Amino acid sequence: MQRFDTTDALREQLKVWRSAGERIALIPTMGNLHQGHVSLIDYVRPHVDRICVSIYINPLQFNNAVDLERYPVTLDADQACLQDAQIDALFLPDAKAMYPYGVDQSVQVTVPILSDSLEGAFRPGHFTGVATIVAKLLNIVQPDVAVFGEKDLQQYLLIRRMVSDLLMPIDIWSAPTVRDVDGLAMSSRNGYLTSSEREQASELYRVLSGIRIQWQNMTEVCDWRELEQSAFMHLQQHGWRPEYISIRHADDLTEPTPDSGPVATGYCVLAAAWLGNTRLIDNIRL
Repeated sequence: MQRFDTTDALREQLKVWRSAGERIALIPTMGNLHQGHVSLIDYVRPHVDRICVSIYINPLQFNNAVDLERYPVTLDADQACLQDAQIDALFLPDAKAMYPYGVDQSVQVTVPILSDSLEGAFRPGHFTGVATIVAKLLNIVQPDVAVFGEKDLQQYLLIRRMVSDLLMPIDIWSAPTVRDVDGLAMSSRNGYLTSSEREQASELYRVLSGIRIQWQNMTEVCDWRELEQSAFMHLQQHGWRPEYISIRHADDLTEPTPDSGPVATGYCVLAAAWLGNTRLIDNIRL
């Protein structure tokens, strides 16, 4: 594994690989790596010759200053993890490299519609930060493919739309969510949970799975609003502070039509909820 701290140094190495006809994958991260990140590496490895992972905690996508300060920095452990995963390049840019004119004066990328609902509604500006930093990383690396986890489904769809609309010749792939044995989706934020909260955290996945069972067992027109509201109230009654539970088309996150039922395919249910001081998100296909 080679480590690169500057854009110029990384581009020089990428030029060598590209001139040899090698396919390159990019996996952007903010560090604090876990098995979910490693699964992205394993997912793309059979399809490319070189894998580049970036680690950069992007201030522009944090709409809460406390959340930014709280985000864990585990660079030594991350590098050991990536060394074991046998990636080819680790890109560790600083703020000057990513925002040469400062964060406040940065050119920003906004993806309409997909940025406004669900996560976008509860985290204003978040997706502008995501789209901006990912566009920068894609421009630096110019990979053949970039990989994102399906746990952040809205983020994946937004990046896919951005790349398509900006005519970037890059494939955007999603890899399946990795879960602990009790169903909790792996996330850097899981480390914020207390031991008692961790025991309770898998309830979010069980609630979403319950919606899937009800959806699949419906024999008549499905009242999808009722499914959402029932799950929302269940979480409230069990100590959570849910922000949304929403059934959407999995390809573009538009809402179902009033007569959507069990014969309809291509849906998912997405959720965000607070457990103590930790905000968890998850989604599953219906």
